Amino acid sequence: MSAESLSLVTGTLLSLIFSYVPGIHNSYSILEPTMKRLIMLGLLIVVSGSIYGLSCLGWVQEWGVAITCNQSGLMALIRQTAIAIIANQSIYAISPHNKKSNDPVEFKPTEPNYSWLLEKSNDTKE
Repeated sequence: MSAESLSLVTGTLLSLIFSYVPGIHNSYSILEPTMKRLIMLGLLIVVSGSIYGLSCLGWVQEWGVAITCNQSGLMALIRQTAIAIIANQSIYAISPHNKKSNDPVEFKPTEPNYSWLLEKSNDTKE
């Protein structure tokens, strides 16, 4: 797998996870659009940093990813992170989104209704 392919797959998978996995999607969908983009950017940077760290340990070479642990490898990884960000935002833009309101649900407590309890006690007295 080339570094370009890995970047595209990473960006696409993150976008699809946040679009379709129910627990994650519900928490993510209530956020402001700017916050959503920042979360994705942060996650993609963490993934890219992890890939670079794994390349320094020699583990990603087994997957066929040619990223070296030097300055040129870091520059290549920065370019690949940009590709992942583009893929991520492109997939998110075309994936379906629920049309639910972004407003949080307000809890309005009501007075308890104990009339059923009073009716039962009146029935037992007769």
